Amino acid sequence: MRAILKKEINSFFASPIGYLVIAIFLVLNGLLLWVFKGDFNILDYGFADLSAFFLLAPWILLFLIPAVTMRSFSDEKKQGTLELLLTKPISHLNIVLGKYFGALALILIALLPTLLYVYTVYQLGNPVGNLDLGSTFGSYFGLIFLAGTYTAIGVFCSTSSNNQIVSFILSVFICFFFFIGFEGVTEFTSSTIVEQFGINYHYKSMSRGVIDTRDIIYFLSVIVFFILLTQLGIKTDKISKKEITKLSVIFIGLFLLNVISSFAFKRIDVTKDQRYTLSNSAKDIVALAESPIVIDVFLKGEDFPSEFRRLQQETRQLLEEFSNVNNNIVFEFINPLENEASRQQTIQVLTQRGLTPMQLSVQENGKSTQEVIFPWALASYNGQTVTIPLVKNKIGTTQQELVSNSVQHLEYAFTDGIKKLVTPKSKKIAVLKGNQQLEDKYIADFAKKLGEYYFIAPFTLDSVATSPQKTLKDLTQFDLIISAKPTEAFSEEEKFVLDQYTMQGGKSLWLLDAVAMEKDSLYNDTGKSYAVARDLNLTDFFFNYGVRINPVMVATPYSAPITLALGDGSDSQFQHLNWPYSPLAISGHKHSITNNLNIVRFDFANQIDTLKNSIKKTILLESAPISKLEGTPREISLDVVTKPTDPKTFNKGKQTLAVLLEGEFTSAFSNRIKPFKTSEEKNKSIATKLIVIADGDVIKNDVVRNTPQELGFDRWTGKQYGNKEFLLNAVNYLLDDNGLINIRSKEIEVAFLNQDKIAKDKTLWQVLNIGVPIALLALFGFVFNYLRKKKHTS
Repeated sequence: MRAILKKEINSFFASPIGYLVIAIFLVLNGLLLWVFKGDFNILDYGFADLSAFFLLAPWILLFLIPAVTMRSFSDEKKQGTLELLLTKPISHLNIVLGKYFGALALILIALLPTLLYVYTVYQLGNPVGNLDLGSTFGSYFGLIFLAGTYTAIGVFCSTSSNNQIVSFILSVFICFFFFIGFEGVTEFTSSTIVEQFGINYHYKSMSRGVIDTRDIIYFLSVIVFFILLTQLGIKTDKISKKEITKLSVIFIGLFLLNVISSFAFKRIDVTKDQRYTLSNSAKDIVALAESPIVIDVFLKGEDFPSEFRRLQQETRQLLEEFSNVNNNIVFEFINPLENEASRQQTIQVLTQRGLTPMQLSVQENGKSTQEVIFPWALASYNGQTVTIPLVKNKIGTTQQELVSNSVQHLEYAFTDGIKKLVTPKSKKIAVLKGNQQLEDKYIADFAKKLGEYYFIAPFTLDSVATSPQKTLKDLTQFDLIISAKPTEAFSEEEKFVLDQYTMQGGKSLWLLDAVAMEKDSLYNDTGKSYAVARDLNLTDFFFNYGVRINPVMVATPYSAPITLALGDGSDSQFQHLNWPYSPLAISGHKHSITNNLNIVRFDFANQIDTLKNSIKKTILLESAPISKLEGTPREISLDVVTKPTDPKTFNKGKQTLAVLLEGEFTSAFSNRIKPFKTSEEKNKSIATKLIVIADGDVIKNDVVRNTPQELGFDRWTGKQYGNKEFLLNAVNYLLDDNGLINIRSKEIEVAFLNQDKIAKDKTLWQVLNIGVPIALLALFGFVFNYLRKKKHTS
């Protein structure tokens, strides 16, 4: 076998045809990946990966490998040397293996110069080295298996004729059919099983850095089968029934092996951030679908910018992973604006359904044009439909950061949407009333959003005065309570009910103001109002749990603007002015509630102190590092917008605005006289959690003409803040029993190329990636032929 392998390599490189075939492969790759504009151009794509190469390579190898293998046995037949070869003391199988490994070695030699592409992307990464090498070399592993499969098919086809052209055409056809043909057949059937017979089905997974034993067994099975067919194909005498039976048994065995491997398999995600490994929570939720979930993804179109092509690719790959978990996940990418005649009507219909369009700037031939896309998906299940956002907007982000945030958010977004469809609502939320909390219209938008996940109902504490025990019993039927900006003090009886609710494991979300001040009170003739402390009689209540809300206001230049009409009469204009009392909060700590979260807007926020006790405390939101505290009582005037900001006065550092408390709480009424007797009084809670937010306005939506507006949306500036997402995450975390919220903690890094370096040295890198591989091939040819001549001379 070794002698035949050497003979194959020597004969291939002894003629210029061999070098020409490899040179064509390298030049085509070089031009398509580095020079020609299109979907495969790595420099234009802008991302630090080689996905374009691994997508393109199978199509070029589809012609390269048949060109290499077409002469394997065709030439032997044409020259009449096959019979002589078969008479030598070597088994037919070893002859075939010698030819096979000889051809495969040539393909691997052709692939070696492409490692230069890895070096190029590595150097052009932003920063240098920002390339997932695990994913890259895992993808090469898949490409080698694909090349091995093509080679086995090509060697077999060379036994079919003594004409190399016929062998080449037949090999291209069979390779093409195995690569993409089964997917075409699948479109005419209702089953996806047929697609699994195709090479592309298994290569797609490996080409992105996922090593799966099912894919390896498939490739090895196809290789073994075609090698055995080749062994029969080179026989000069008639094939016996025994040999056919033996081949059939082996085929059935290989088929059964693949069936078994689909149930017992090992899957290794070699990507750096494990991006193709679904969380257990996502798998559990997706597995609940007992009938098809049809997902229409409106992310298809021509001339997408590279960022959105990447988002499209990541969305497709994620849905393929979902489909692997449960084949009831059926998805399709749709261009809703494909029909120009109904374009405006479609935009109007989709917008009315809440699918907000995005304007994209598309560069083509040096000209910039505006395109409209809908980065949304619709998931339908048993007559229900939910919308799934594909873009994760954050204020102040660049286009690259937008893509990174969106890719990181995809798994959570789709899992959350599917959960709404397959999981019936079970948890109950009580919205507290009776202490002058916000009216329903001011929490309507958030309440509507919560209603998609949970049962929600108002609950008044007024009955505490007459039947406290019944009130407590009724309250414990709820899994979570929300108190949204109470302005009337709580009685001791009400506090005890709330305390015992917590002791019994109840969760709670508190949005409190320790200072009485409303922005609307400033809109008067003087433009002034007074901020005073607000006593809700909860200081001792929360002090015992480990937090204290101080009656001071947090001011910072890093804040949301206030919109005022400046000027007289018809000359007045609305202007957005810096307003230090609307701090914009961010998270300085990694937590699933705040990970990848947009900025949260506060109004007249207060400061929270955390106190030492056994309760675990996590700061969720903080003000900017340049902040100051203003005590009460204090006059607040709109004139502050006209005064210059002195950064030196904002010297108090970050201030805590929202905190999560988790653990076993000690009752606030422990060792105290109780306001009323209860048969199930507890002084120590079971493990539970609560969140305290030092501003009731975080949950408050605007109301225009008695119509509630979207929470977090500033209609004056058009900016969308993260209030609703933050509160929804908070509630999901407090109530989550399947770990869905933890998906938000998953970090996925999208690596980008350094565009400045590309602009500066683009020609150099293009020449390098086309010229160097050809130079290496020429050098190899020179050395190979020099050594060959030297050997024959000696």
